[in-house]
Amino acid sequence: MQHFSKTVLFLFLVIICFSSSAQELMDLFGDEEEQTTEYAFATFKTTRVVNAQSIENPAPGVLLFIISHHFGKVNDGAYNLFGLDQATMRIGFEYSFNEWLCLGIGRSTFEKTVDGFAKVKLLRQSSGLHKMPVSVSLFSSTTINGLRWQDPERENYFSSRMAYNFQLLIARKFSSAFSLQIMPALIHKNLVPTEQDDNDIFALGLGARAKITNRITFNGEYYYVFPGQRDDDVFKNTLSLGFDIETGGHVFQLHFTNSQPMFDRGFITETRGNWLDGDIYFGFNITRVFTIKKPEEFR
Repeated sequence: MQHFSKTVLFLFLVIICFSSSAQELMDLFGDEEEQTTEYAFATFKTTRVVNAQSIENPAPGVLLFIISHHFGKVNDGAYNLFGLDQATMRIGFEYSFNEWLCLGIGRSTFEKTVDGFAKVKLLRQSSGLHKMPVSVSLFSSTTINGLRWQDPERENYFSSRMAYNFQLLIARKFSSAFSLQIMPALIHKNLVPTEQDDNDIFALGLGARAKITNRITFNGEYYYVFPGQRDDDVFKNTLSLGFDIETGGHVFQLHFTNSQPMFDRGFITETRGNWLDGDIYFGFNITRVFTIKKPEEFR
């Protein structure tokens, strides 16, 4: 836990140092009046790396509709058509109220979970007059388990169904062909199975995007959960690989993952699949955007 806190503090210090030194460098090496600020855009094609949140928000005034599917495990064999006979899904909506605030809500068939989140942009990668080496967003979500109460030995409190997720999304677009994002995360569960399980779980995620063509990218993400916070013999670290395919108003994300749930508490802390055993789920995300308010209405 101390190691995790030091890592997050170090990242903050790096960001602050870069920010404070940018103006001094401009005074030494350039004429401020002749330069403009250029912001990075399209660090990722959509609001997800694979399962995890990306640094991106929908444009202001845009409602994003997202449908996510994870089929069954590939190693279920031909009888279940290698997992295609089974499916877990999530339907969600995300809306940006302005340049920096996005709110979202979703419902998953996995544990009948409802999730809601807020994503706030703190810093934006830029060059020119004002330099910032990374984009930074704060992401926070809440999940509610909707299953019927299954433990008669415990009191059925509504708060016991709730869990919370807090993440910093720190991303850099190194070029038009490659982007990288790190995601320190804290998940708090109000109720855990045993006294040996921690209510607070710390993890560190890494996501990346590599451009294949103008409309296709290869994406990957991995979350490392620090040992000793859960039953590490049962739960595994999540690894997901896939492709983003852009087609007009749609973005198709096709991927393979060892995680069945599609909300943060689930895939970060409750992944059970093992890639080496063939516990691989094929899945996809489909997004469609709807303009609710035109850009000029925000001026």
